[in-house]
Order: sequence, then structure tokens, then C-alpha cells
Amino acid sequence: MSELAFIVSMILLFAGSIMLLVEAFSESVLWGLGCLLLAFPVALLFVLTHWSQAKKAVFVQIAGLILLVVAAQSGAR
Repeated sequence: MSELAFIVSMILLFAGSIMLLVEAFSESVLWGLGCLLLAFPVALLFVLTHWSQAKKAVFVQIAGLILLVVAAQSGAR
């Protein structure tokens, strides 16, 4: 069961990242390239300055992170 949860969590994390990139590129090419090439600092700045656009992607990534923690906890037993 934990293997399936791990796979689903990775899919959610990947999907959230792609969603965030799509939102960044829809704002401007510079935001998109910044999020792609300098991932953490620029993506965090994008999320903070464009919350209304980025919140869905952030929530998908948070769901993936929570599922990853749950999978790790159940796999450790």
C-alpha cells in the first residue's frame, strides 16, 4: 500500500509543478523561464506575488507532500 501512496504522491508533486510552470508561463515568458531554471527562489516569489493564479498548483503540491509523509510513515512500520 505504501508503494502506491508513494507513486501517487510523486504524481501529485509532478502535476503541481507542471501546473505552476503553466501559470508562470501564462503570466510571462520571463516568469516561466525563471521558475524553470531557478526553481525554488523564483517559484516562491511567483507564488507570493501571484497567489490567485498559483494557489491551485500549491495545494496540489501540498497534497502530494502530505501523502508522501503518510507513505513514508506507513513504510517505516
